[in-house]
Amino acid sequence: MNFQPTQLNERVATIDIIRGFSLLGILLVNIFGFYLPQPYIMLNEWFTEAIDIIWHQALDIYVQSSFYPLFSMLFGYGLAMQYMKAQRVGTNFYKFAPKRLLILFVVGMLHALLLWWGDIIAMYAFCGFFVIALMRKNSGVLLTIALILQMLMHGLYILLFSMQGILNAEMTETAVDIQRVQNAITAYATGGYIDAFMQRLHDLSMQMSFLMWFSSLFMILPFMLIGAAAAKWQLIERAKELKGLWITLAIVATVVGLFIKSAPTTFSYTYLLYYLKIYVGGPILSVGYIAIFVVLCFVPAIVKVLSPLAKIGRMSMTMYILQSVICTTIFYNYGFGLYGKIDVPTAVYIAVGIFVVQIILAELWLSKFKQGPLEAAVKKLTYRKMYSEK
Repeated sequence: MNFQPTQLNERVATIDIIRGFSLLGILLVNIFGFYLPQPYIMLNEWFTEAIDIIWHQALDIYVQSSFYPLFSMLFGYGLAMQYMKAQRVGTNFYKFAPKRLLILFVVGMLHALLLWWGDIIAMYAFCGFFVIALMRKNSGVLLTIALILQMLMHGLYILLFSMQGILNAEMTETAVDIQRVQNAITAYATGGYIDAFMQRLHDLSMQMSFLMWFSSLFMILPFMLIGAAAAKWQLIERAKELKGLWITLAIVATVVGLFIKSAPTTFSYTYLLYYLKIYVGGPILSVGYIAIFVVLCFVPAIVKVLSPLAKIGRMSMTMYILQSVICTTIFYNYGFGLYGKIDVPTAVYIAVGIFVVQIILAELWLSKFKQGPLEAAVKKLTYRKMYSEK
């Protein structure tokens, strides 16, 4: 058996750098879910202070809805890289890929149950099974399936808006279940771990409802397939050869993405513009972000400067879980009890501070070990049998 999991000298620095950057974006998005009853409120309607509204609008444009597509594309890219490597060395990809996804699914569910309701690992693993089922297809087919899934989703939403006659109507204030909001605040702000655990089960009934699992096949899976198609084309590995493409994407996708995402604020908060902001502008901007980092990495000196991002990116799962450990400790009552007690600027400062600490921790950890502790555990569980056959 010649197959080995990816070694350090085989890693693509640009991918690790983008993955590290995505962890910052994910934390900036998730920070609201850690200190506010987010499953039961609309953030754009929650804040009343001018400073909070301004900061949230900035995050809404530059961060919100742009990092789950980014991370999804990276996830698909990584799966396809593993598939192509298995093909090169003559190993059956399907001997280990489903097992790895199952392990990730379990890790995600434990994270959701024991730490925080907003886990994404389990849903990514779930969509990953569909990706590996389609992995034998060529890039064109993968991209076509992704586009069809997206068009189906967009078509359905636009049809529903049209049937209700609200396509170009101003968005009305969303009804809030005050009791559910109060229950969440009470559990997390004043309760102990058991209270938080019981409330988390209620939150998960929304976060991991059947509708959410089903909708992930139209919201997350397409971007994973796009990432897998890009990996088969080796778009990042061949970045210098495709310099014109990447520079064009960096400029056009960033400008177009920001324009669409800022449209509701600039023009009018209609249902159509709000939908386009999240489901069209967000993904386009994520492509722009990826392209910007690919272009930056044309310069070796910049790759060196961004190496701290690469290191945290190499430990992405460990760092993602660690973010939940730190944030629940900071905000929940069994920790420092800051739940609901801070403004948006402070939340951003806390998120950035946590990320800086994580960069330092990644630097220290990887000076002694080759990968993060969770990554090492998943690798051992995934490839143990394969090692024993050698």
